[in-house]
Amino acid sequence: MANKRYVQLGKVRSVIRELFEYGNRLRAERGDDKVYDFSLGNPSVPPPEEFNAVLKDLIENSDPVALHGYTSAQGALPVRKAVADYINGNFGDHVTADDIYMTCGAAAALTISLCALCEEGDEVLSFSPYFPEYSVFAATAGAKFVPVPTDENFDIDAEALRAVLTNKTRVLIVNSPNNPTGVVYGEEKLRAVCDILRQHSASTGSTVWLLSDEPYRELVFGGERVPYVMNLYKNSIVCYSFSKSLSLPGERIGYIALNREAEGREDVYAAVCGAGRALGYVCAPSMLQYAVAKLLGKTSDISVYARNRQRLCTALTSMGFKVIQPRGAFYIFMQCPGGDAEEFSEKAKQLGLLLVPGDGFGCRGYVRLAYCVSPGMIERSLPAFSALAEEYNIGK
Repeated sequence: MANKRYVQLGKVRSVIRELFEYGNRLRAERGDDKVYDFSLGNPSVPPPEEFNAVLKDLIENSDPVALHGYTSAQGALPVRKAVADYINGNFGDHVTADDIYMTCGAAAALTISLCALCEEGDEVLSFSPYFPEYSVFAATAGAKFVPVPTDENFDIDAEALRAVLTNKTRVLIVNSPNNPTGVVYGEEKLRAVCDILRQHSASTGSTVWLLSDEPYRELVFGGERVPYVMNLYKNSIVCYSFSKSLSLPGERIGYIALNREAEGREDVYAAVCGAGRALGYVCAPSMLQYAVAKLLGKTSDISVYARNRQRLCTALTSMGFKVIQPRGAFYIFMQCPGGDAEEFSEKAKQLGLLLVPGDGFGCRGYVRLAYCVSPGMIERSLPAFSALAEEYNIGK
């Protein structure tokens, strides 16, 4: 017989993926121009021109055996050195090449890190709303996932964190800019979090790790700044993905960076390597490793997201919808009239609007809109949003 847990995960996919697949079927029935898909955080902006140039150069001027062959299990040394140099040059002197592990995107980075840090029965915390797959990654590591309430603006509530800490707390995941809210956690609140984690670790004699999930680091607006957790807390790990910054979600490339000041650093990195081995996440795609090493700090044209954000927030607000003004990432978290996100999402689907219910993110009464779409689709969707507002009799 098959493993029952994995049968369930295979048959019941994430609500985001289910809605995306529904959209594919709906497009076949109605046509692309009548479906307004805000479900998946799939960048519509192409990768920067430099990416194509780098790939072309690698293909034309590299030894093909080396370019397409295995790298070291944790990633090619020159690539890891380039990543370490970039981190140290931009955020402080925190890592060496031997603190970097190249991965198949942030999902692999998170799963590896949690398996490296957690023992059976440990607890993994994250502020709510949260990326739904965190609970799956935690369960894979044998841990229990515990949401931490936030304030009325979905920002950090330090005392709520203190209230849920237990002797079994092993990891706190922070995701800033946040998916699904677009909230950026400020340095003052993160410092308060770090103080609480240090106090708790000292009182229990068991280290609590801070794990920063950073696929949206560069996607910020209005001069917003994203603090680097290694500057605030020594027992920290950064899980990074190039999927959003370089518009490469399908290429699955990212890295784990371990703070070299962390307690038991050598054993923790060994555990990262061991978890990667056990999970089969060794030797991330070699050509992509060499490519991103030449593109560190580059981004696709994220100004498109800034314009989409402004257009959609302004339009939705004028219709009477209540939205959380995002300061980063490319998501809008919108309150549902009537308070039932599932019902609201179903009514939206009838109008061709694909909006993800917030229930899966640990927050009822909201839907998530991924606005990493074409500006044209946003304009075409506005009459449908207006019809939805009329159905709920808001904005009048």
